[in-house]
Amino acid sequence: MPSLDNRVILIVSPQAWGKMLLSKHHYAIELAERGNVVYFLNPPSNTKIDSKDGVEILPSKIADSLFFINHKPWFAQRLKFHALPLFHALMRAHVKKILKKIPHPLEIVWSFDLGNYYPFSLFGKAPLKIFHPVDEPQNTTAIRSAAGCDIIFSVTREIVEKYHDFSVPRFVINHGVSAKFLDVPSIGHDVHAMKRVGFSGNLLRNDIDRETVKTIVEQNPQLYFEFFGSYTDAQSNIGGAQHAESDAFIAFLQEKDNVRLHGVVGESQLAENLHQMDIFLICYDIEKDQSKGTNYHKIIEYLSTGKVIVSNNVTAYKDHPQLVTMTRERNNNMELPELFKRVVAGLEEYNNPEMQALRKSFARDNTYQKQIDRIEARLPEKKKLEAEIQPA
Repeated sequence: MPSLDNRVILIVSPQAWGKMLLSKHHYAIELAERGNVVYFLNPPSNTKIDSKDGVEILPSKIADSLFFINHKPWFAQRLKFHALPLFHALMRAHVKKILKKIPHPLEIVWSFDLGNYYPFSLFGKAPLKIFHPVDEPQNTTAIRSAAGCDIIFSVTREIVEKYHDFSVPRFVINHGVSAKFLDVPSIGHDVHAMKRVGFSGNLLRNDIDRETVKTIVEQNPQLYFEFFGSYTDAQSNIGGAQHAESDAFIAFLQEKDNVRLHGVVGESQLAENLHQMDIFLICYDIEKDQSKGTNYHKIIEYLSTGKVIVSNNVTAYKDHPQLVTMTRERNNNMELPELFKRVVAGLEEYNNPEMQALRKSFARDNTYQKQIDRIEARLPEKKKLEAEIQPA
């Protein structure tokens, strides 16, 4: 079984590095801290790269062995949608430029790419190729992105089952939580202060059930709602875009006296802020949801605080009502405002010490280090891989 220590690893990410961190960013950090040399391949850049070949590798300030790869192909990205074979042929030449800049032979390619921008065939000599979709595959392109991998991991059974045509091992590994969210010092609450509701994530996402969020805010003026995450294009490194509907939603929130938009905050600050909340809200339209209501990264971060989570239906936690208090309906959130009211009315019981300890324990058992250990234990025991993967 190949180990995940002292390796040279390329993380292929559809989201650029920035203040808002998702699974692929956290895996890169944890793998680097584990002693691996990790190269994080950002999506193609729209800005000028200070290099003749359009590729630059920059050291991170996070870990000595974590590096960022910025690149700008010389060909138009729209070719992918009009001439895919040509696009991949050009991308092969571009990837060769990238690999030449990496001073060590790659041992592991770990791809979160659902857009089939970088087929595994472009990294032909890498001994181990891991495909790790953390969002719902919405089309055949997302399914084809797995071609050439040695093993598949994902955060839900629903996603894993969609790759049944690939004759490679497939496993469910839940979302992880950064150690920064654990053991955050408690800050005393003023018992007379307004109870605080937390909501973290990109507020530009089209799959937020905006009307239900607005209803909950309006029906609960006695609560203070705090939103953490990007609400303008300039703040976001993880997608989404401003448009008339999102602007109207943000304007509504900004006008409310019991709402605060924090914008993007650093991970340590986010952890500290979340631990000051009394209740968390998750509210997505499953029909539009990029995860189809199967699992969300933020749940583990919320659970680390021990506080109650009120959410739309999430299949990954359907058998764990102590962890996530959710609606019964899959296709709408009509009962969510009333469910939220019931939880608020019984908040002391929902946040009793036993329930908080249970939630914190679940989060502690799903740190990124533990998820990496679980992934390592499931890597294919193939002689070819053992022979080709040597200590870095």
